Amino acid sequence: MRNELFAPLRTSIDVFLRSPGRTSRGAPHVRDAINLRRIMLVIVVAALPAVFMAMWNTGYQANLTMARIGLAEAPGWRGHVLSGLGYDADSLWANIVHGAVYFIPIYAIAMFVGRAWELLFAGVRRRPLIEGLWVTGLLFALSLPPLIPLWQVALGISFGIVVGQELFGGYGRNILHPALVGRAFLYFAYANDMSEDRIWIAVDGYSRATPLSALQATDPEIGMDVIDPSWAEAFLGTIGGSMGETSALACLIGAAVLIATGMGSWRVMLSALIGATSAATLFVRAGSETNAMFLLPPEWHVVLGGFAFGVVFFATDPVTSAQTNPGRWVYGFLVGALSVLLRVSNPTYPEGTMMAILLASVFAPLIDWFVEQANIRRRARRG
Repeated sequence: MRNELFAPLRTSIDVFLRSPGRTSRGAPHVRDAINLRRIMLVIVVAALPAVFMAMWNTGYQANLTMARIGLAEAPGWRGHVLSGLGYDADSLWANIVHGAVYFIPIYAIAMFVGRAWELLFAGVRRRPLIEGLWVTGLLFALSLPPLIPLWQVALGISFGIVVGQELFGGYGRNILHPALVGRAFLYFAYANDMSEDRIWIAVDGYSRATPLSALQATDPEIGMDVIDPSWAEAFLGTIGGSMGETSALACLIGAAVLIATGMGSWRVMLSALIGATSAATLFVRAGSETNAMFLLPPEWHVVLGGFAFGVVFFATDPVTSAQTNPGRWVYGFLVGALSVLLRVSNPTYPEGTMMAILLASVFAPLIDWFVEQANIRRRARRG
């Protein structure tokens, strides 16, 4: 007992009086320039292609539609902003500015309201402000349709920040991505403003279904013929939809940035792709006489809706995804398979990526727990 009491003292004396036979030549410190602010900056840079496509494609779809229906000017203050540029769909600048007058107000309100909530909670808790909103606000804005009412943007980001983040203790302690929580709240609270055909093209009063909605509502005998854009157009993102989710190419560029910088897990992305492909292949082989969604091939699932955007920017979130490498494979596969399952089996909601990521995030700690327990048992057998 006495030896155990004085053991730490003897160890301290030995360390102080003696030096080991082998010492390091440099300073025995590990330094890394990366911090939370730089992590947020990398994710923002990775999302810039999606931001560009959000503005360009929103304006491009609006200008094409206005020319088709003979509308000469955008309504309200947007018409005054665009009065000197025109509405030529072949003009890069006209498309970008036209899309910007829809995207920038949504993004600005998301950032302003979200920052106000974070400042309030930081002041109450007397903690420093964490820069997580740069990513949350941007991804939340990109996930919204162009014609969403601005007051709903403020309400959605408020719910996402307060309920999805701050009630759990702030950024880094949340179990669900606050941007997805806010979008899910808007979908269930205001389903008409988040799912109707009139919200995807930035022209008031114009209605056009997304490819997934059109396929879901069609007869299985018609099948894929109801999908208007080609696969290449869907991959590039020249279709209607939520502003930042239409272009799989922009998401692919963002994925390359995240993987190259180590900010996003390639295991999650690859396993999500494998999960979606596997599930879609099973449904295609099973077939259905009543549900045309069974006919959608795997290569179409990955370019339509928010699959690419969700997998790249939401599923790889370092806080809410699985933390172990084996767990990331299981987590990603679950995201991909559930996305297809919810799309095919849900009769009222043709997009399943958002709900799939939220559900997989709930199970992510449990997945990691099983991986850790397996490692413990393996080490015990080895010992």
